[in-house]
Order: sequence, then structure tokens, then C-alpha cells
Amino acid sequence: MTPADFSTVLPEFTLALYAMAALIGAVYTGKDAKATLLTWMTAAVFVLLAFWIGAGISGERSAFGGLFFDDPFARFAKVTILLSAAAVLIISHDYMARRDLLRFEYPVLVALSVLGMMMMVSAGDLMSLYMGLELQSLALYVVASLRRDSAKSTEAGLKYFVLGALSSGMLLYGASLTYGFAGTTQFAGILSVLGTGETPLGLLFGLMFLITGLAFKVSVVPFHMWTPDVYEGSPTPVTAFFATAPKVAAMALLARLLFDAFGTIPGQWGQVLGALAVASMFLGSIAAIGQRNIKRLMAYSSIAHMGFALMGLASGTGFGVQSMLIYMAIYVTMNIGSFAFILSMEKDGQPVTTIDSLSMLSKKAPAQAWAILFLMFSLAGVPPMIGFFAKFGVLEAAIASDMTWLATAGAVASVIGAFYYLRIVYLMFFGKDTAGIDGRMGTVQWVALMLTATVMLAGIVNLFGVEAAARIAAETLVR
Repeated sequence: MTPADFSTVLPEFTLALYAMAALIGAVYTGKDAKATLLTWMTAAVFVLLAFWIGAGISGERSAFGGLFFDDPFARFAKVTILLSAAAVLIISHDYMARRDLLRFEYPVLVALSVLGMMMMVSAGDLMSLYMGLELQSLALYVVASLRRDSAKSTEAGLKYFVLGALSSGMLLYGASLTYGFAGTTQFAGILSVLGTGETPLGLLFGLMFLITGLAFKVSVVPFHMWTPDVYEGSPTPVTAFFATAPKVAAMALLARLLFDAFGTIPGQWGQVLGALAVASMFLGSIAAIGQRNIKRLMAYSSIAHMGFALMGLASGTGFGVQSMLIYMAIYVTMNIGSFAFILSMEKDGQPVTTIDSLSMLSKKAPAQAWAILFLMFSLAGVPPMIGFFAKFGVLEAAIASDMTWLATAGAVASVIGAFYYLRIVYLMFFGKDTAGIDGRMGTVQWVALMLTATVMLAGIVNLFGVEAAARIAAETLVR
């Protein structure tokens, strides 16, 4: 390893060193008594790393002979991952502390998972891709079953592990096929082989298996089976984490793989992604209508939203990647606000997850009700919320790439999906006046809810600079 290599991976090295130090320090001192301190320290480390990566590093660099890339695309994804992970740790602390769920392992596992995500979005080789993916996944398998006395939590962890292992097997098979026909595992080498002439059939099969493996991680149809059960069974803070940072990492990794390794044949994989997008948008939108558990509803909502994000990738253009990055940043922000509220849903000190419990919340907590209204409207894509501009961007990218059928399907799915978001708004303002939730919120959760709701409106001015950063990131990836 050269000094240049070490400099390139210094943020990841710093996070790895912190995670190991935190683990050893907690084990040999107070263990769970240090959980609160570790949670806040880990969140602080995430925020500091995000500012370091976002403001202190520029240009494009590679390390370890092309195994690792540090460029604007990777940095955009890393900043989004780090800030969303920090936000989830902060808003979930009160919930976990009051329910005796706060273990010292939790922030450490989240840190290791985030480290894997940072490796994923910087991968320049099939081997480094797999290392990052498995580091992320192994940590998530454990946190999914964090509530050891809950059968649902244990079941969620087991389902996630089994189906995650299946997806990893498919990914490895695709990587083996790709290596066998390309003679290299590096993305640049695969791209050069594809540029020499007719695409070998084996490479196409390898690509399909790679997409399948990553589709599991993104939770798009028909590889979504784990999502509703894992979202419902996992502790709510873990569900909030699943809905944010890992989605960004998996989507960014998929974009990196497709454009860096298979960028010369967008026509071969664009139609596949388009089909996955349509299936995800419609199944997520329709299946969510019948849900009465808000965590399962958010699971199907995430499936639908990943379909919209895939629409940007399916276009195969720089503008499509830009639209996808903006969409993911806005999606994560909306989910942080939504889960800040979901974490506070309780009645007589017990957590509540039924949608009907939100009836006439506007009388008990009008500020919360209006904030949720803004978030639900944004999730539904109702103007002038920034969620509308997120969906408009991916629809525009699809139309610009002559995929009008995909954009039309997206518009129809968006209208269908608006129903269950508007139903929540209806219950809060016009539902039956029955005993629902208490309306109590912790200070941190309340601030997160109000801040994200404000962003949904204020962001229409310039998207807080996200659009410019996403454009630079996309230009780096799509040349």
C-alpha cells in the first residue's frame, strides 16, 4: 500500500479504527452502560466524516490498482449515507433507551454497516464490490434480530439472513460468469472487453445475475419478498435504518456497476431495469393500499420508490443518474422525518403501529399533524413539495431516453400510490375521534420531524444545492 492509497481510503480507515476501538472499549468497560455515549459518539463521527468527505476532498483518485475509487459520485453517496445514518441513530436513541433495547453493539454494528456501504459505492472491482456488500449485510443481519425476546424480530433477522445469502450467491455466480468471459474482475477491464465488438452471451448472463443479486438489496420486485416482514418484525429504529442508508448504498452500487463495467451496452440492461421499475412501482403502490400496519405500509412504499429511482438508471444517461441521486437524497430525507414520527407513536407507554390510531391527531398535536401532511404529500409527489420534483426528474429522464412507456407507467403508479398517503392525512384531520396515540414526542424526534417537513417546502427554491452536487457526480460516472 502506497501513501497515495492510504490517503484515498483514510475516511474508511478512520471509521474502521473507530468501530474497533468503540467495540473493544465498551467490552472492557461498562458494555451496555456505554451504549448512550457510543450512540452519540458514532453519530458525531458520521457527521464529521460527511463534512470531511464533502468539503475537504476534491478530484478523482483511485487506490489499490483500481479496486477503490474516490470521485464525486462516491462522495455524494457517502455524504448521503453518513448523514442519514447519523440522523437515524439520533432520532432512535430515546425510543431504544425507554424500551431497554439500547445495546452497545447497536451503534458499533451500524458503524460497520456504514463502512461496508462506503466501500460499496467506491468499488472498482467485483471483489471489492463483494467485500463491501457483505460487510454491510452481515451487520444488518444482526441488527434485524436485535430484540432477542421477540419472535417477530428473530424471524425478521432469519428471513433477512436466508434471502440475503441467496442474493449473495446469485451475485457471486454472476461475478464468476463475468470473470470467466471477461478475464478480469475490474470494472474498467470488463468495459474494455465489451468495447471490442459483439457482447459475449456469458457476459450478459453474468450481468443479469449481478443485477438480480443487487435487486435483492434494493428490494425491487420480484426480489422484494423479505421487505414487508423484515420492516414489520425488526425494531422500529432498525426499520428506519433499513429504509435509508442501505437503499442509497445499493442503488449507488448498482449505478457504479452498470456504468463503469457495462456502460457501453445500456440498451441491454436498460429494458431490464425498466421492467423491474414498472413491477416495483405497481406492486408497491397497490399492495400498500390494504396495509393497516404503518411499518408494512412503509415497506411497500419503499418498494414503489425504488421503482421510481430505477427509472432514472434505466434511462442510461447522465441526466438519469443525476435524477436518481436527487431522488434518493429526497427519499432519505422524507423517510427520516416519517420515522421520527413513527418512533413516537405510542399509547399509555406502549408502541403503536396501526394506521387507524392516527385518527384526529390534528386535535391532539396539530403541529405534528401538519408536518406529517407535508411529508405524506411529498412522498405522494404532490406539488409544490420537493417529492414532486424528485418524481418529475426521473420521469423526465425516461422521456428524454425515448422510454415514454416507462414514464407513463410511472405517472399511473404515482396516482395509485397517492391513495394510501392521502388516507393517512384524511385520518389525521377527518377521521373518527377515538382514543389513538398520545401525541408525545421526544425533543430530538420533534425537531427532526419539523425540520424535514420544512425542507419539503423550502427545498423547492434550489434543493439546498443537492441538484448541483448530483449533476457533478453524474458527470463523473457517465462520460
